[in-house]
Amino acid sequence: MPRLNASLLANPPQSVRVPDYDRGAVTPGIVHLGIGAFHRAHMAVYVDDLLAQDPSWGIVGASLRRPDTKDALAPQDGLYTIAVRDAAGTSTRIIGSILSVMDANTQREELLALMASPALRIVSLTVTEKGYCHDPATGELDENHPDITYDLAHPTEARSAPGMLVEALARRRAAELGAFTVMSCDNLPSNGHTTSRIVTRFAALRDPELARWIEDNVRFPSTMVDRIVPATTDADRAMIEAATGVADAWPIMTEPFTQWVIEDSFSAGRPQFEQAGATIAEDVEPFERMKLRMLNGSHSTLAYLGFLAGYQYVADAVGDPAFAALIRGLMTEEVMPTLHMPGVDLGAYRDQLLQRFSNPALQHRTWQIAMDGSQKLPQRLLGTIRDRLAADQPFTRLALGVAAWMRYVTGVDESGESIDVRDPLAMRMMAIAADAGDDPEALFDGLVALSEVFGTDLPDNAAFRAAVLAHLDSLYEIGAAQTVAEVVRG
Repeated sequence: MPRLNASLLANPPQSVRVPDYDRGAVTPGIVHLGIGAFHRAHMAVYVDDLLAQDPSWGIVGASLRRPDTKDALAPQDGLYTIAVRDAAGTSTRIIGSILSVMDANTQREELLALMASPALRIVSLTVTEKGYCHDPATGELDENHPDITYDLAHPTEARSAPGMLVEALARRRAAELGAFTVMSCDNLPSNGHTTSRIVTRFAALRDPELARWIEDNVRFPSTMVDRIVPATTDADRAMIEAATGVADAWPIMTEPFTQWVIEDSFSAGRPQFEQAGATIAEDVEPFERMKLRMLNGSHSTLAYLGFLAGYQYVADAVGDPAFAALIRGLMTEEVMPTLHMPGVDLGAYRDQLLQRFSNPALQHRTWQIAMDGSQKLPQRLLGTIRDRLAADQPFTRLALGVAAWMRYVTGVDESGESIDVRDPLAMRMMAIAADAGDDPEALFDGLVALSEVFGTDLPDNAAFRAAVLAHLDSLYEIGAAQTVAEVVRG
């Protein structure tokens, strides 16, 4: 079976859509840090749709931690297959917008030189919440993060995303070049403002004059991104090979739905993203909040409760009538009243989300969504809870989501089997769980003391304590499935 590569584009399988532009004429205008599955299912597709009209916006990707993506795509000339799946079937397409992938660990200087070159106009990021080296509860740079302390001491060898951005911008300033745009595509609240705050603070710690130059010249547009992208499995690779007749080391599986809302604030121009279906907006924040609270908050709640109840996939969890009722109630009664979206039908958005969650062709694992919960919880659930507390309104279902996270991060499931908890705070949380033993109150007290997750207000809030602890007791006593059923029954 031939391996996917540029030479095969001349005679592709009839069932596969291929790039409609001369890939040899494409030049890099974008560097993307954190070139994982989501970027390749989302931004890279939008750019691919636009290269026929302007080939100067090709993407060079960079892996900051592991060389997996480079190892998979380099033999394929950066090409990969995207498979869009729903109940009606699967459609396949080859994406050519990624010209190459660099491994930042072994090609750091080459990557920094590219970021500092005149043709490079946008640096975008999907490095996940933890990649910003910040305190999720405050949105501020974690100045004691080991990568930050290293990068401040070794600026030309930066290994964090903030460190690399500042070093590249410092080089552009020294060369009297204009600044590039820094565009976060991660699920952070006001992600452009948050990224700006983190980057300028890092720069100030390094050189106050550089920080002022960045404040004056660099634009940090906020964005809202949305597409469900499960992890690729060997079965997916086999399906792509059977469908296309070509071997692809890392195809991408996704859903038909895709959304991208972008603040129109760029330092050095941008592709015409709106022509590929993106929404250009003056204020992205309401869209971000809607998505973080309704989609991501529901997803996380489903992931923790579903995993504990034995559901491997989101579609299976939401296929349980009690779980579906819980999530519908969470969005309708607890999340939607906190959102102000004139002209947006939040009920229709809710129904669309439930339909997307139930897509039987999209095998999105609850365990995958459960990763890095300590970084996600403040944005997905705790912000909504704070709004409900301020309005003196109940937050029963949101509190259950928090309690389910607490139960999950103990690292032991309801059958006594180990859970592979992937989280920057995993060791600390499991140590707390070990000290707590089978005492839910001790577990609550230990976890809520993590100020980088819960801040300083929630640990002392009696209503928050009572609501979460009641659910945590129930999860230990009767398990996730029965707890969900009882909450739905009221």
